[in-house]
Amino acid sequence: MIRNFKNLDIWKRSRHFVKTLYIVTNNFPSSEKFGLVSQLRRAAVSVPSNIAEGCGRKTEKALSNFLDNAIGSNCEVETQLFLAFDLKMIDKQTMSNLSDEITQIRKMIIGYQKTLNV
Repeated sequence: MIRNFKNLDIWKRSRHFVKTLYIVTNNFPSSEKFGLVSQLRRAAVSVPSNIAEGCGRKTEKALSNFLDNAIGSNCEVETQLFLAFDLKMIDKQTMSNLSDEITQIRKMIIGYQKTLNV
């Protein structure tokens, strides 16, 4: 059963997070353009992309696998943000806000995954 990902709050929220992350990483040093900025952005984009791709699959098992990938990318983003914080590219408040949002998105993905019959 193919689902309409555009109706999912987790897809909308993770897509909005990507926009926020792009704005935050615009302030990173230019020397990180092909380093941490690129890694962060790709991992963040992967979250709503995996949700959408999973919704395009025919089985709930396939969807669940893509949601697993989205959770993995979500954790990757959080790790990279901690590194950015350690390197003083983002301040404590920004880190806290982004980390809180990442956690909420992860909880939503896990919650959605639990509704599947796999």
